[in-house]
Amino acid sequence: MIKNIGIQLHNKWTKWLRKKIDISPLNQKELLEGLRQSYKRNIIDAGVLSMLEGVMRVDDLQVRDVMIPRSHMNFLHITDSYHEILKTARETGHSRYPVFDDDRDDIEGILLVKDLLKYVGKEEDFNIKDIIRRPLTVPESTKLDNLLTSFRNKRNHMAMVINEYGGTSGLITIEDVLEQIVGDIDDEHDAIDDHKKDIVDYGKNQFMVKPNTEVNFFNNFFGSKLPEDKFDTVAGVITHELGHIPKTGEQLNFGNLLFNIKNSDGRRIKLLQVIKNKSPDKKMR
Repeated sequence: MIKNIGIQLHNKWTKWLRKKIDISPLNQKELLEGLRQSYKRNIIDAGVLSMLEGVMRVDDLQVRDVMIPRSHMNFLHITDSYHEILKTARETGHSRYPVFDDDRDDIEGILLVKDLLKYVGKEEDFNIKDIIRRPLTVPESTKLDNLLTSFRNKRNHMAMVINEYGGTSGLITIEDVLEQIVGDIDDEHDAIDDHKKDIVDYGKNQFMVKPNTEVNFFNNFFGSKLPEDKFDTVAGVITHELGHIPKTGEQLNFGNLLFNIKNSDGRRIKLLQVIKNKSPDKKMR
């Protein structure tokens, strides 16, 4: 009797939920379409839809797609003095720094700038080894959703990224992951250089480019000839040339540049990879 009542209640709530929003998608594509229909029916707003799409697409990205490459990292050396570290912190504006010893593949730990406060007025007592923390290390192939779980479980905000040989290939922060969900998170230091993070060099002629990078800046950086007269951003040029908003995984060529669409939500390009090669000029297609 009680079991039958429970089944009836379950069926009643299931029908109500299905009426409000489809809860029976067969795959991610159907689920995304269900969310967009919910937005059109004013069940969720545009901001919520964008974040839900971001959450769902995080599991398609790997650490190598969004990490800060080694060439753009700021390091501290294990022998740096208290005042040398303060100078570095003032000049770069970061709150965490990897500390290396013999070479930059030999990371001793992570220093948090806030830990320097205990030495104010007694700088002579400073010993960097007393305050560096054990680094979290992850392979380049780690999925972003798994990394986010590690950040939460281990209470870390930064991880060192290692390549297949165990060397340092970059770093990634919790902010880098969250930006894939909520969009760019700017702080007072980002305003110092508006283009600082627009194009990131990953080495081996591979670059990660923000889709809203200004065409003029992009052309100056790559020596390319994307049309500047009709469009302000790289995403605008790509979308126009293709004739549609590209899907995740699409590719196209322009000159000696190969564009890989790493992430698109069907309404806009969210993450773009550019590979520079030596092939002869080609029209974008």
